[in-house]
This record gives sequence, C-alpha cells and structure tokens, in this order.
Amino acid sequence: QKAFSILSNKRNVNEKRFIDLLFVFMIGLIAIPIGLLTAALIKLESPGPVFFKQRRTGQYNQEFEVIKFRSMRNDAEKNGAQWATKNDARVTKVGNFIRKTRIDELPQLINVYKGEMSMVGPRPEREVFIEVLEKEIPYYRFRHAVKPGVTGLAQVKYPYGASVEDAVWKHKFDIYYIKHQNWRMELKILFLTVKTVIFGMGR
Repeated sequence: QKAFSILSNKRNVNEKRFIDLLFVFMIGLIAIPIGLLTAALIKLESPGPVFFKQRRTGQYNQEFEVIKFRSMRNDAEKNGAQWATKNDARVTKVGNFIRKTRIDELPQLINVYKGEMSMVGPRPEREVFIEVLEKEIPYYRFRHAVKPGVTGLAQVKYPYGASVEDAVWKHKFDIYYIKHQNWRMELKILFLTVKTVIFGMGR
C-alpha cells in the first residue's frame, strides 16, 4: 500500500472524487427508469436474481463486492469460475443487449458512490483470475494502485477479448492511464464511453 500511495496526490484525488460524484448524480437520474425496465426484462426472461454480486480486487489489493445487472443464466458458473468469452452461450438475450450498451454496469454507480470504485480506472478483476494473469504479465497488480473503474482507457481503445494476450494489451492501457491520469483524460474517456454505448460497441 505504501508503494502504491506515491502515485497519488491530494489535488488529483479530490478532483477525481468530484468528477465521480458529479457523474453518479447526473447518470443516476437517467439510470433509475432504465434500471427499472432492465430489472423487469431480466425477471421476465430467466429465473434468478436481478442483480449479480461478485467479489473483485480493488485499490491496494482490497476486495469488495461489485454489483451488476445479471446478464447470464443463474447457473453460469455451476462448473466453477470461467472467463467470459465473445458470443458466450451463458449470456441471455437481454444480457447480450445490456452488455453491448453497458447497461449491465449501471448498478456500479453504487460502488462509485461508496468510494470502492471510480467512474474511470482499470476494470476490477476476480482474485482467481488475477493469480493466473500475474504469472503471465509482469507487475500485473500495479493496476491496483488506483481505484477500479466502471470504464477505462482499455475499454474504449481495445476491442473485446478474454485471452491472456488481450489482457496483456489491456494492462498496457491501464498502466498508461495510471501514469498519466488527470481530469482532462477522465472526461475524454467518459466521452468515448458514451460514444461507444450509443453505437453499441461495448467492450
């Protein structure tokens, strides 16, 4: 934790928190009706809970519970933890749509409000997968120097992928973001995310 703390300063932390809370309240107003409709569609299509909660690793390697709208069958991991893949058969029809449009990520505004996540940052990963990736990618846990994000530079610059090779490239984008982050970059990534959502190119 001490090694990670050298990357932050009070001004940057305060600016980032201000942007986070501003967008939580702005998006939250739109998210409520969208969320209610999404919840109804999820319940109509498949049995199981509306929300999907899972332990993820965040800043300083601290675990927290991430919240998403459920986009897969309720028994998606009956055979153990699995990486999501492109055209994953476990994803429901509603799930496919909310993934493309990023609607499945809207409940993470709660994580942002609680201070567990930020609007922008490296996407939070599961510890079971981190243990695999850190054997293949040097300094993989360096991405935990900052809060994980609802969206990130890797998500707007790199196409969807679930292989180790994809993780290597995404890690490069994450490290670039960590080293160069500022409020202008935050706003640019958020703008590109909105563009990605509008054109249905979720990554």
